[in-house]
Order: sequence, then C-alpha cells, then structure tokens
Amino acid sequence: MSFHNSSSAADISEIEKSRFVGDAGATSGLDMDMRDRELLQRQRELEDLDSSTKTNWEMIKKLTVCGVAFLNDAYDMFAINIVAMILGFVYYHDATGSAQNTVPKKWDTLIKIAVQIGCLLGQLIMGRLGDKVGRTTVYSAGLMIAIVTTIASAFSSSMVKGFNVFIVLFIWRVLLGFGIGSDYPLTATIVSEYASVHNRGKLIAAVFSCQGFGNVLAPIVGIIVTACFKSSIDTDVLNLDYVWRIIIGIGCIPGVATLYWRLTMEDSKRFQLETAKAAAATADEEMLREKLLAKQQYAEGRGIEASSYAHTPVEQTETFTPTVRRAKTFMQYFSEWRHLKVLLGTSIAWFALDVAFYGINLNSSIVIDAIGFSGDIVNDKPSKFIIRNCLGNIIINMLGSVPGYWIAVFTIEKLGRKKIQLMGFAALTVLYIVLGFAYHQILDKSVAGFIVLFTCAQLFQNFGPNVTTFVIPGEVFPTRFRSTAHGISAAMGKLGAIVAQGGFMQLKDRGGKNAFIDRLLQIFALFMLVGFFVTFWIPESKGKTLEEICDESEEYY
Repeated sequence: MSFHNSSSAADISEIEKSRFVGDAGATSGLDMDMRDRELLQRQRELEDLDSSTKTNWEMIKKLTVCGVAFLNDAYDMFAINIVAMILGFVYYHDATGSAQNTVPKKWDTLIKIAVQIGCLLGQLIMGRLGDKVGRTTVYSAGLMIAIVTTIASAFSSSMVKGFNVFIVLFIWRVLLGFGIGSDYPLTATIVSEYASVHNRGKLIAAVFSCQGFGNVLAPIVGIIVTACFKSSIDTDVLNLDYVWRIIIGIGCIPGVATLYWRLTMEDSKRFQLETAKAAAATADEEMLREKLLAKQQYAEGRGIEASSYAHTPVEQTETFTPTVRRAKTFMQYFSEWRHLKVLLGTSIAWFALDVAFYGINLNSSIVIDAIGFSGDIVNDKPSKFIIRNCLGNIIINMLGSVPGYWIAVFTIEKLGRKKIQLMGFAALTVLYIVLGFAYHQILDKSVAGFIVLFTCAQLFQNFGPNVTTFVIPGEVFPTRFRSTAHGISAAMGKLGAIVAQGGFMQLKDRGGKNAFIDRLLQIFALFMLVGFFVTFWIPESKGKTLEEICDESEEYY
C-alpha cells in the first residue's frame, strides 16, 4: 500500500481495514492503525519536502562538496596519463630503440587499471554501506581513504626485490580507487535526496560534470609543475622524479579543503524518514510474531496440540492474523523482472559506455599522436614533449568533452534523461562506425576532419550516456536500495573500463604501432548499440518525485 500523495478520506478508510478482529486483537489493531497514520504523516512530510526544497547555503555547501569530489576524482583518475608518460623518462631513459622513454605495456596497463579495480570494489562495498550505515558517514570515510592513499601514492618507490615502483604504485592506487568508488553511489544519492523534483536531474548532472574540470586540471598542473622544473629536467631527466610525485600529491588538496564540510554533513530528511518507515515495518512484523506466539501458548494452555495449531488452515486463522507491511529485502525486490530489468538496464548501459569512454580517455596519447601533436619522444627535450602532450590533452577535453557535460546539465530537465541517453548512444554508434571503418582514410586525407569527428564523439559521450548513466541510477531505485543499486550500476561501468584497458587496448599495436585502433573503434560501436537497446528497460524520471518513480508500494508486501 502506497502512502505517497495520499491525503484523502479513502486512504484513511483503507488504513482502518488493517485493524485486528476480536477482543484480543483490538489493542494491537489500534497500535497498528496509529503506526499507519504515522507513516502516512511521514509521506506527507516528504511531499512538503519536495515542494519546499529551495537553494540555500546548506544546499550550496553540499553541492560544492559533491562537485569538488568529482573534480578531485577525475584529476586522480586521469592524471595517470601524464604520470605514465613521465615515468617512461625517469625509469626507461637509458633503454634503446622504440623502448626508450616509454613505460612497457604491462606496467602501463597495471598502473592505469589500478584505480578502476579499486573503484569497482569501493562502489559495491561502500554503496551497500551507504544504505546500511548512512550516506554521510560512509561518504566521509571514502574521502579520508582517498586522501591518505593519494599521499602514499606520491611516495611510491621500489621497496624490496620484486616490488618495483610500478607494483607499489598499483597497490596504492587500488586503495585510492576504493575511496574514489564511494563517491559515485553516495554523491548521486545525497544530491538526489536533497534536491527538489524540478531541478534534481540538473543538480546531479552538474555535480558529475565537475569531472570535466578535473580532466582539464590534470594536464594544467602537469604543465605548471614541468615548467617549474624545466631547466633542471633538461639538464638531468631524473629530476622528473619530483614532477610526477608532485602531480599525484596535489590531488589530495581538494579533498583536504572540503574534509570538514563532508564530516559535518547530515543525512537527508528523506533518508531519515525512509529509515524510520522501514523500522516501523520491521516492528510490525515483530509484533505479529509475538502475537502468534501468544496465541499458540494460549492454545497449548487449553490442551490444543501445537502441531494442530501450526497446521490450522489459513482461512481459520486469518480472523486473528493482523495485516502488516513487511519490507522487501533487496533480493525479494529485484527478483521481480519489472524491477530487475531496470537494474540490468542501468548496469549494462554503464558497462557499454565505459568500455569506450575509458578505452579512449585513459589512452589519450593515441589520439594526440594520431593528429600529429605529440612530438618526438626520443629526440625532443623531455620538458617540451611533456608540455606539448599536456596541451594536447587540454585541447581534446575543451573541444568536446567539457562542453558536452554542460550541455547535458542545461537540457536534462527539458529533454529528459532517457531521451538524452538514447540520442547519445545512437550518435556514438554512428560516429564510431565512421571512425572505425574509415580511420586511416580520414587521417590520410584530413586531420581536421578526424578532429571534428573525434570532437563530436567526445561531445555525445558527455551530452549523452556518460552523464545520464550516473544520473538515472540515483533516481529510479527505492531509497532503501538506492545507494546499493547505484553502486552495482557504477561497478559494472568500472568493469567495462577494466575490460577496455586490460583487454581491448592490449590489441592496439597488433600489426604495428596503433595499427588495430580502427578495429577497436568498430568494437566500441557495437557496445554503443548494446547500450542503446538496454536503455529501453529504464523508466523516464523527469518531473517525478523519487517515490513516484519507484512506486513505493512495491517495497512492501
């Protein structure tokens, strides 16, 4: 029975039907009725909360904390592109041939995939804890883990035989990823539960879009730090050892700056009310057990066999069996196809998107090299090569990535989440087909044409599924499962990133340097097509309250 948007006399009369029959049940029936009325009142409070939510200092503070979290996360994740390039100069400057100044593929893959592995674990574990322990408690713990592990990453070095700097860096970045992973489900649920129905999608998207600034901040910091050490680097390339450590270490500053605010955040009133409602349902069930036990003892006292009472037909006992609401468990709720298909839709769509998103963005040097912007890694001065590649990263992000994020922010409440996701997947399918089947022809005839097509792909990644796959899971699941379900969806995305980096991108040099990139783009097109079709399993959440989207009557039985 749903109490949301229920303030009529019919609702009250429906509640009256839950009273017990008989003298022994009268008092319990009144208790049940009072509890139902309290739940109804809480649902009315939620309606008032939706209608009265306004932007105030408290809201601005929460949005700032959440936005900085994603800026910080993106910086930590994508700074590894620059760090991996610098590590090549530091540890392989004396190699020969094409291996000079280049990190071997196995170590490059290891340090780039580390955060994704940690994120996957963090999203699953911390997402579940967010529903069990509380949003803000777990949110603060995740940030403290990220701060400590970021600092530790900056001091990575060869420890003992068999544990070189790459293995140590991998370990710390897995733990860093665990802290970062908590930000995905908890940021989405926190903003979703605080925002009003009219700007909820815009605010969640805006917070997530700060990721775009983090993508740009990483190469900017790379340029500044490299420029500060320019003369010493060109004199002795080993001075770059300071540069990559500083770039990583700076990643803890935004987290430290917002730690106090995050520690003092409170769980939303919606989450508190939902927790109280679930607790009331549990109390109802406990009261039912006590009632049945008392009746069984009474029957035994009159000489009635307990086994006979236990096998009494339901129709003979229902005159004194109370009607209670039992809160469905996670497994009970998602065992029904109409709910499971939504979780599958959000999870598979995110997986499909991240295969391409991280496959390209964690290997941006491939694109920079394709457009002739990377320079000569062997003959150029190290400082010049690094700064040039950092500039290339900034250009790539500013052309399509950052604008795409903010176009999504300003259109999501008008177009709707589902429409933007379908449009994005459809556009990406076409663009990757074109780029994949005509990759070499386009590059040979027009580098400018390739840049335009690649920019469009970046644009529709973000003005499309990269934003919506984050927003939608924060809205379409019940409050009691929201953080857990969002964490599962996000973890599937990170699984896609791992598959891309650890699997597909290992094939890029098959047949020669970057010779397999065209085939990889064709594979990415197939994943975009999969994402397009599973989006139809997802409901549109635009203009609906969280309780209306999920139909809270389905949470109880």
